[in-house]
Amino acid sequence: MPKLAIVAALEREVKPLVGDWSSREREHEGRKFKFFEKDDAVLICGGIGAEAARRATEGVISLYAPAVVYSAGFAGALQPDLKVGTIVVPRKIIDARDNSSVDTGEGEGVLVTIPSTAGPKQKAQLAVSYGALAADMEAAAVARGAQARGLRFAAVKAISDEVDFALPAMERFIRNGEFDTSGFVLFALLRPWLWPRLARLSSNSRRAAHALCRHLQRVIDEGMIDEPRQATPVLAAEADNLKVAPRR
Repeated sequence: MPKLAIVAALEREVKPLVGDWSSREREHEGRKFKFFEKDDAVLICGGIGAEAARRATEGVISLYAPAVVYSAGFAGALQPDLKVGTIVVPRKIIDARDNSSVDTGEGEGVLVTIPSTAGPKQKAQLAVSYGALAADMEAAAVARGAQARGLRFAAVKAISDEVDFALPAMERFIRNGEFDTSGFVLFALLRPWLWPRLARLSSNSRRAAHALCRHLQRVIDEGMIDEPRQATPVLAAEADNLKVAPRR
């Protein structure tokens, strides 16, 4: 059985890593999931958002019994010095919905998990409120799933949009964790003023994916998963102690 389970949202985030991995479908609680497998690692692309991440985490733990669970994927920068492709390995994950948190026991700084994408104004507010380096939409849910089974948890995120970058309106195209690509393409084709921003987003995503996958490959190659430790939960009442994140 694999030691490391990696939970990502979308396959495009991890495509450079899993190109030569074997893949297969397995079922958990009536849902089919696609798994990528190689040596001591298994990877699942569970979809966008907390609920999709929760289902994927429960599925990969139940089916593969890993020792370590990683939440891997893209994140938005909340600090101006974090550029596209920067790797963030946070020490603490805060769930913005209830201010609960998990201390991973390694890494540096704070990652805040939010229920939807954030524009520049929202990013500035999150940076002030949480002292966070970056924001994502899945890590807190993955952390809870690992914590419930007493497993070591870590998050590895690559910056895909910088603090001043305004993402296009994409929320309406996310359904049950899946992104409606054809619907979004039609939406974008009718709005040529979005094309330069979408081209930049596509370029940023490629850079972030390659940086993320290089880091994950090093984790696997260097055996950084041999000594599992349990993630430590932090109660919402203790959230005030987490507002200032250490910087790189």
